[in-house]
Amino acid sequence: MLRLSGFTTGLVWTICALAVILSLPNLFSREQMAAMPSWLPHQQINLGLDLQGGSHLLLEVQLEAVVTERMNSLVDEIRASLRKERIGYRGLGIRGDVVSLTLVDAAQAEAAQAILAKLNPNTFLPDYQIEAQDGGRIDISLTEQAATALKQSALQQSLEIVRRRIDEVGTREPTIQMQGQNRILVQVPGEKDPEAIKRLLGQTAKLTFHLADMETSLAQAQSGNLPPGSELLPNEDGQGQMVVKKRVEVSGESLVDAQPTYQNNEPVVNFRFDSVGARKFGAVTKEHVNELLAIVLDNKVISAPRINEPILGGSGVISGSFTTESATELAVLLRAGALPAPLEIVEERTVGPDLGADSIAAGKVAGIVALVAVAAFMLFYYGVFGVVANIALLTNLFLIVALMSLIQATLTLPGIAGIVLTIGMAVDANVLIYERIHEEVRTGKSPLNAIDTGFKEAIRTIIDSHLTGLIAAIILYIFGSGPVRGFAVTLGIGIITSMFTSIWQSRLIVGYWFRRTRPVALHV
Repeated sequence: MLRLSGFTTGLVWTICALAVILSLPNLFSREQMAAMPSWLPHQQINLGLDLQGGSHLLLEVQLEAVVTERMNSLVDEIRASLRKERIGYRGLGIRGDVVSLTLVDAAQAEAAQAILAKLNPNTFLPDYQIEAQDGGRIDISLTEQAATALKQSALQQSLEIVRRRIDEVGTREPTIQMQGQNRILVQVPGEKDPEAIKRLLGQTAKLTFHLADMETSLAQAQSGNLPPGSELLPNEDGQGQMVVKKRVEVSGESLVDAQPTYQNNEPVVNFRFDSVGARKFGAVTKEHVNELLAIVLDNKVISAPRINEPILGGSGVISGSFTTESATELAVLLRAGALPAPLEIVEERTVGPDLGADSIAAGKVAGIVALVAVAAFMLFYYGVFGVVANIALLTNLFLIVALMSLIQATLTLPGIAGIVLTIGMAVDANVLIYERIHEEVRTGKSPLNAIDTGFKEAIRTIIDSHLTGLIAAIILYIFGSGPVRGFAVTLGIGIITSMFTSIWQSRLIVGYWFRRTRPVALHV
């Protein structure tokens, strides 16, 4: 009958009470909540970019740069391998997407191909395709599968590193997702300095350690007379250049931590290697005491300290013309890792907080008008049962806010539309129940039997209608993005909570009312 078990009754009212408690933090600002005791609930709904303003960036990953870098590495590997086996060649270089060379002795073509074949890391699915041409010429190119795999890996790695860099800054609930074949969408709600985000994402942050070429003078290098194993790099401050050896002694991939700190009252970045990097760094500093070790970031020398003694602890300091802000940014970049390819900003928007405030105000008005209109209609049309439906409606709103706060969901303008839509849907289940009760009364059943039958028989229809809506919300969330997902989240949560309030809470309240009043007739 209408009476539910004590456990079910307690569970329903406990959920309702928790909904109210978990919703309350949204009435206060984040600063006010931070000042409150830690044992109180602090979770609040995060506002999306369209509600609180912020920065919107669409980044394009320059995937061709990854292929070019791989081909440059291949050139170095080919040069080292052929010199080791004393095979003469000339004209080694990149032509389009092919590495080409010509053997001095064409009779060594077969031996050279065997050596080059060893450069493939996997013999079953080789990365490189080697073709011998007339006159001792050999062309080496990436296979289509290897190029595709390289680009996909770079794309996923870029997405993860962008996420790490944004998270390191401490922004709340950023949106970072793939868009199209080679683009990344970044939305940072509440960001007041979009230029800082652009600086953070605009650097590749590829850190390498090179030994300085002490035997080649700067004037000699600037005249174009560079040894094959050296290169001329600019200084990070834009003043001057430095000759360094191309060989990477230690790469930034071995870094496990980087923190801004002060040394001699100047901002510096303290870094620490993993065990492998620490061994390499220790060996380099031990073997090259009194030489310069160039610290290179994105092909610019940011510091070149002299190695006074072996550094065996696996940690060191990067010094330079840093400000506190630039040292912090560099530490963030190093902790997050280097981007495998440069990022180009193809779209940029900054949403002001005033626009978001207008949207919130409009959303509040829409929600209040919808709530009042629906509540007035239910009260006018169903009387006492309309009061029950309105109580369930208010509980439903508390449940939506509580669940969104609990899962730290982001509320967007379409999400507000979803809540307004849910207000209408929330009473739909009650309408189904009351209309069924009305039909049972017309057949001559007693009030108790009519109410009991109305709840039991309407449940199947309620579940069917709500499940179809829930399936639609799930599909919208899976295949949608951005605002569509925001709408799907609030719609899905609203469907679940309205099922709870109509099937359980409304039944409990109607049961209390019936046992208290014992009506002879029902006016539904």
